[in-house]
Amino acid sequence: MDFRNVNTLWSSVLVETLHRLGLKFAIICPGSRSSSLTLAFAQHPQIETLPILDERSAAFFALGRAKRSRRPVVLVCTSGTAGANFYPAIIEATESQIPLIVLTADRPPELRHCHAGQTIDQLKLYGYYPRWQSELTIPSSALESLQYLRQTIVHAWERSLYPQAGVVHLNCPFQEPLAPIPDAAVLSLADSFPLDSFWAMVRPISGNLRISTLVNSDLTLLLQHCSEQAPWPAKGIIIAGLYQGDDPQSYCQAIAALSQHLAYPVFGDALSPLRNFFDGSYPLITTYDFVLRNPQIAQTLNPDCIIQIGELPTSKNLRIWLSQLSCPRYIVDTSRDNFDPLHAQTQHLRLSLFQFVTILAEQKKPASRKKEYLQEWQVLEQKIQQQMTVIMTEREELFEGKIAWLISQSLPSQTPIFIANSMPIRHVEFFWQPNQTYSQPYFNRGANGIDGTLSSALGMAHQETPSLLLTGDLSLLHDTNGFLIRPYFRGHLTIILINNNGGGIFEMLAIASKESYFENYFATPQSINFAKLCVSYNVDYFLINDQQTFVELISNLPQEGIRLLEIKTDRKADAAWLKKIGHQLAFLTA
Repeated sequence: MDFRNVNTLWSSVLVETLHRLGLKFAIICPGSRSSSLTLAFAQHPQIETLPILDERSAAFFALGRAKRSRRPVVLVCTSGTAGANFYPAIIEATESQIPLIVLTADRPPELRHCHAGQTIDQLKLYGYYPRWQSELTIPSSALESLQYLRQTIVHAWERSLYPQAGVVHLNCPFQEPLAPIPDAAVLSLADSFPLDSFWAMVRPISGNLRISTLVNSDLTLLLQHCSEQAPWPAKGIIIAGLYQGDDPQSYCQAIAALSQHLAYPVFGDALSPLRNFFDGSYPLITTYDFVLRNPQIAQTLNPDCIIQIGELPTSKNLRIWLSQLSCPRYIVDTSRDNFDPLHAQTQHLRLSLFQFVTILAEQKKPASRKKEYLQEWQVLEQKIQQQMTVIMTEREELFEGKIAWLISQSLPSQTPIFIANSMPIRHVEFFWQPNQTYSQPYFNRGANGIDGTLSSALGMAHQETPSLLLTGDLSLLHDTNGFLIRPYFRGHLTIILINNNGGGIFEMLAIASKESYFENYFATPQSINFAKLCVSYNVDYFLINDQQTFVELISNLPQEGIRLLEIKTDRKADAAWLKKIGHQLAFLTA
């Protein structure tokens, strides 16, 4: 505890409380009003603290770090518009259920609404996105005030985790002096302060980021479908969407057990770990998007029941098909959110996958049933995968779809990979091959934006095993200030840059035919020399022209630093190819 003055004492209590609760990491953005908070974090020997200039980049770095560590990360900034730059990452964190604690320093009430410099209205700055938000009182050295501060921080930590993880915002006003100028009255409190009793009840708080709550009505419904009077139908599918938990192997084992119990095929999203933990023990379907592009085949594959685990995959064709079905769909997830954007005949079972599988295992296994429906999916999967291998092998040059296909087969074991939005995430869904690399994908799919991609990936990789980022040029350019983190970054990140000089995803839309304004207003090509950009930030750069070089570089990742592998592609040609191949694979068995 820092007794030099009231602000240093207040800030040190705040920081020490967070430490005792379990805080390991804090991001500090520069500024004067936050001086005492900055010093308290920087001086704490057991909290890793990083200074990051750009607030937006800092917030996404914190987001990436929290995704990987599965515990809250703290963000600190000064007063004024600094905190407004946190907003995009705050939206993403809450939508993705990732815990962040945001501390915005502020001027005291007497300096607001009177044109004092660097002052805006910071109360409820982030609207309804925080799980909880409050303004702290003006710092005081009175024991009662410090007890209030301590308990408020304890509550803030809890609210960042429970009942659903997300963002907590505390607005922190400070009066002068902001520097650690000694105050004799505060210094005199040090000898008599009741340290032992003050900290006696502050203990680490951790646990699952999503509370498992088994609601009685959910259990009744589940048992009803497990009973002999109402067995699960023979024609059913399991849809395993994106996953952000901290035990991917157990998750995959639970999905396998569910599939084996019900004899249902599993649609494995590329943003779940299923494709990277696949041992062949259950029917994993990864080509569902191509299968469902054929309306004749799709109609013959209508199921009688759907079990959806978490959020839906990215696939637009899957969503179109689901919207046309009339069978019941059961969504298994502890979140209180609505995971049905299709507004279908759905029932949310507010329990964890592990609870769901455990309850099923205790019930009588469905009687031997015909497996023609399951086998139809397996045959289609095998045929499309075989043809995809032929197509990818015969075309030797690198192109957008092949990059994801190659990465899935060349990724070193247990390598984390951050996947950018827009086309990279779609190519991964289309072409990522099942494997046993035991790698977990990371992503920003809460709001699905392209902002903060580089910073999030750096946060994911910091102090961890060598990692990858798969991104397009616009996503990377949107966050080049993330490279400013390089001097403080510890670990390694290889950036695979697909440079098609513009927004490739717009080539998939009808607006692409409006050539008169499409390029400037939608594709927005930037024509950046990435080699020179990398020189500016002291980042290693490689221009990749052939498959062999690419595979060699991603198969052997360095232990330290940042490097960028640029692959130049033809946006329009690749979009046309994807449309053509999608049709070819869809009608392979027609």
